[in-house]
Amino acid sequence: MTDTLPRIALAEITLADEPVAASARWLSAGPAAIAVPVLADGPRLAGPGEAVAALYGIDLLAEAERQGLSGAAGTTAPVRLPRPLPGTPELPWAGLPETLVLLGIGDGGAAATRAAGLSLGRAVAGLGDVALPVGDVLCAEDLRCLAEGFLLAGYRMPRTGRTAGPGRPPATALHVVGRVDGAEDALAEARAAARATWLTRLLAATPSSVKNPEWVARQATALASDAPMRGGRLAVEVHDEAWLERNGMEAILAVGSGSATPPRLVVVTWEPEDVRRSVALVGKGITFDTGGLSLKPREPMAAMKTDMAGAATVLATVLAAAELGLPVRVTAVLPLAENAMGGGSYRPGDVVRTFDGTTVEIANTDAEGRMVLADALGWSVATLDADDIVDVATLTGAATLGLGRHHAALYAPDDDLATALLQAGTRAGEDAWRMPLVADYRPALESPVADVGHVAHDASVGGGSIVAALFLQRFAGGRRWAHLDIAGVGRAGKADGEVPAQAPTGYGARLLLSWLESLA
Repeated sequence: MTDTLPRIALAEITLADEPVAASARWLSAGPAAIAVPVLADGPRLAGPGEAVAALYGIDLLAEAERQGLSGAAGTTAPVRLPRPLPGTPELPWAGLPETLVLLGIGDGGAAATRAAGLSLGRAVAGLGDVALPVGDVLCAEDLRCLAEGFLLAGYRMPRTGRTAGPGRPPATALHVVGRVDGAEDALAEARAAARATWLTRLLAATPSSVKNPEWVARQATALASDAPMRGGRLAVEVHDEAWLERNGMEAILAVGSGSATPPRLVVVTWEPEDVRRSVALVGKGITFDTGGLSLKPREPMAAMKTDMAGAATVLATVLAAAELGLPVRVTAVLPLAENAMGGGSYRPGDVVRTFDGTTVEIANTDAEGRMVLADALGWSVATLDADDIVDVATLTGAATLGLGRHHAALYAPDDDLATALLQAGTRAGEDAWRMPLVADYRPALESPVADVGHVAHDASVGGGSIVAALFLQRFAGGRRWAHLDIAGVGRAGKADGEVPAQAPTGYGARLLLSWLESLA
């Protein structure tokens, strides 16, 4: 692993805006394979599939049935055509690509087409370029989802040792053929969303032997400097431990006090030329979490290089907003610290004063994420004048126990904001579930020696994720605020859909980007 992030090398996607017909002028791109959409109704070939069947003189529907292809979203069946012997008559497909991929697209829609794109990317890995005739089968939103899936299929986990970097994506370009209104914008949005997911994963997957608060700050500066953008500008501020001390951010300092590498607060702002709304995104950035003096067991600690996934998510989102030129001022706030053990470590029983003056009694140093967020939220409220504040954090094991690995826990007092984020998650393929902010649990955070405790003093209350959200709400200053607990969805155990095994998922970047697009 080098000191810099591996390059994000997305596959190329081109658009041939012409009818799909038996004349096949679009084959001038010279693809190695053609993907043929198959609908789940029957199954049956989509419109462009019939044109390809006519071009080859083959009953492709019979081939789909022979291979048992139902047309369900994300299913594929390869058809490899034979070559004639020398001197024998020319076959109907002479001069055409010798590989066809029958691609199930289900009944259409975002989830189905994203799954289809993912399966297509995996099916054609190593084959070369592939043409996808879409005709009038897909709308722009479906095309975007299919392209996202195809691009995400190229992601590889970064490796150390002889094979550095994330590995090469499949040497494949996708040539989309057919007239789809809004296709160019859809493909640009797909590239931005896939790049944001890749970046989130790569940052979270970087070993903590490389990744500390200073390293993340350097990456944020370099990424913003090189980021593609449409108008506007990106600005980065990196604040060191001296600045944190001068500005009363004792919570971030306390969490980082046991580490040899001091904490940082990084602020990345996308300032468009036309500002229609202002949003602050705050991401938990614990670059490694031992639990501090309240030491974690060995096995739960092994995955803690990903405990800065929230910070990675909001950084990737602000860069994607710049890439798309969204007319929303987006500020990503990254409180970065390593929760280690040392002579200077903060202790259970300490009282820590946060940026807004609140005193917090510490009962468990392994509940450090809510501490760094408390400072960052308070600073965002006082400084940024944002219309909406959303924080993202791998915060509690309780969220994983309650909702598993496929839904983030969403907390938001405002119904409109909650609905907008839930709908954005559905569009992006990153689901969330709205959880209650139970007022009856607030007394569990009372402290006899400080303004508030940061964990429940009565374990019988339960609802650990809810209690953590109630603590964070205190620092939102009455603003429109939402909290996404991504502890369950931020890390994968086994391979699942687009996510490799034992890997950060990149959850949240596409959800937040979709929400920002809806604001625009």
